[in-house]
Amino acid sequence: MMAIRAGVYGASGYAGGELVALLNKHPAARLVFATSGSQLGKAVPESDLQFIAHEDARPQNVEAVFLALPHGASAGIARAALEEGAKVIDLSADFRMNSEAAWREWYGTAHQQPDLLPVPYGLPEINRAQLHGTALVAVPGCYPTTTLLGLYPLLLAKALAPGLPIVVDAKSGASGAGRTPTSMTHLPELYANLVPYKTGRSHRHVGEIEQELHKLDDDIGPVLFTPHLLPIDRGLLASITVTLAPEFNAAESQALYEETFDTEPMVRVLPAGDQATIAHVARRDGCVISLVPVLDRWLQITSVTDNLRKGAASQAVQNFNLMFGLTETAGLTPES
Repeated sequence: MMAIRAGVYGASGYAGGELVALLNKHPAARLVFATSGSQLGKAVPESDLQFIAHEDARPQNVEAVFLALPHGASAGIARAALEEGAKVIDLSADFRMNSEAAWREWYGTAHQQPDLLPVPYGLPEINRAQLHGTALVAVPGCYPTTTLLGLYPLLLAKALAPGLPIVVDAKSGASGAGRTPTSMTHLPELYANLVPYKTGRSHRHVGEIEQELHKLDDDIGPVLFTPHLLPIDRGLLASITVTLAPEFNAAESQALYEETFDTEPMVRVLPAGDQATIAHVARRDGCVISLVPVLDRWLQITSVTDNLRKGAASQAVQNFNLMFGLTETAGLTPES
């Protein structure tokens, strides 16, 4: 089989750099170009390429384009690449919302390519059937990925109490805020500190999380989401607290999660009594989950990912594999 030619836009960012590394070791992919707005002419790590400007990339020369660009910068490039016949894996938020109205509500601007919406949401464990052979996929954000996987078995079983809040206390390493430092995200500013931001329901990812939750169970309550920045480089931990429907008992959750994720290669459910931590997933490609029954109808879920891997680049590669009919875990290290 000839290697699938791929290009990465935004390849010098944190997620883009992870993509380059994964594609360089992928058994069925060949990196053809890598763009950057800040590293023009410099060597692309682990390759014989040099970073080029976005406008100098030639999507007609590849079969796949990965977009690791800021929100709002991907949609136009995605359109151009699709017109050249390339499949597009977008790591930005540009295609995650299902409608222009939803995009405008959470991002405050008009969508650049509204006629392309809705786009398959690239969380394979939930939407695998929609991803085989598709031409454009929206890779979920790191917070939504970690939260949705943590809740998925309960949603399938309709086990959540209708209308009651889902409380998500989430913490991410500083790389989740991107490579450009700010007074809040620069690691020296974070050191020996823990910083909440955009608390309650103000973070843009709330819209994305609720959109996908309601596709599985329209009776669930609101998501109360509190993100924090941790003084570490990478990793994401979501501590999720839910109230179960009267007919479900929290003690039954372990078996439910183990059965739901038994055949999922990128998700591992820890044995009862074990606690998931960021150390389980740092620089790894999957998601690890642990469960603590609090009372009969209260359940605490800990879901952890590497925000740059399963929260971005590894998930993008997982989608790439499905889009091209490859083994889903090609180029990745499964969790189970």
